[in-house]
Amino acid sequence: MSHQQERIGLLCAALCAINGAFVPAVAKLTTGRGDPFFVAMATTLFAGAFALVMLTWRSELGSLVRGGGGPRLFVVGTLGTAAAFLLFFWGARRTSAIETVLCLQTEPAYSLLLAWAFLGHRPTARRVVAIGVLLAGIALAVGGRVSASAGVWALLITPLCWQVSHLVVLRGLPGVSPHVLTGARYVYGGGVLAALWVLGGWRSAPAYTGSLAELLPLLALQGVILSYVGTLLWYQAITRLDLARSTAIVVPSIPLLSLGASFLLLGEIPSARQWAGLLLTAAGVFAFVTAPHATGTAEVPIGQAAGEALAARGR
Repeated sequence: MSHQQERIGLLCAALCAINGAFVPAVAKLTTGRGDPFFVAMATTLFAGAFALVMLTWRSELGSLVRGGGGPRLFVVGTLGTAAAFLLFFWGARRTSAIETVLCLQTEPAYSLLLAWAFLGHRPTARRVVAIGVLLAGIALAVGGRVSASAGVWALLITPLCWQVSHLVVLRGLPGVSPHVLTGARYVYGGGVLAALWVLGGWRSAPAYTGSLAELLPLLALQGVILSYVGTLLWYQAITRLDLARSTAIVVPSIPLLSLGASFLLLGEIPSARQWAGLLLTAAGVFAFVTAPHATGTAEVPIGQAAGEALAARGR
């Protein structure tokens, strides 16, 4: 690999981490002005519309339904986007941006358990310890909020939706291009949310407060830039560097960078307890993503599952 390609990969990884750091803070802004159901639907529809344009430009639009993979792609979109976004935005409205990014760091724990149960990957001792460290960091930072806040529970469950959708990809959609997988998540996910909205989701609460003209640009930013473009930045990084190196740069950086984004956009300042929890969580995530791959009998390496996990989260 040339030095120029490596520099481009490092730049994409850095931009990916910065992009991911703004996701919780912008989610707080949009759910503060709109019903979480409406925010989830509109965000996904913006991302889905952009995905359709990209798939058409790449002559891959037919891949969403061709070859019998359509039903599985529909399941991926329903779990990985529709269900996950409903939980994410509902939880983000009821917690702080700092708590939001912390709760999402439970994803490696789900990845380890599901990969062991369904893919045959036996976890290494280092990854088990790393999971314990990051969970301890989350517990320290969130504290008693876990028992008191339904929003915290919704955010803790959100990564499980992502991970189950990754299992569908790994088991049932081998060889499908990243652009098609990403497009399916937003196109099918947006369709499911729009259908639920039409069937009655809009009755739950006013769709938005204040001016829709002020909210729509934020929703477009959230859908196109933070979701879709963030995914493309991630893939650009891993194709020029490698999965382990890109993951080690991006994943532990997001909880720490999110502090700056939350302060700039919301004025949130973490307490000493949250600082300690954030640092502990970042250390646990870093130890997990830099550990040797788990061993097992499954054909698909756990590193690929981790890469799909990050891509699905818009990174």
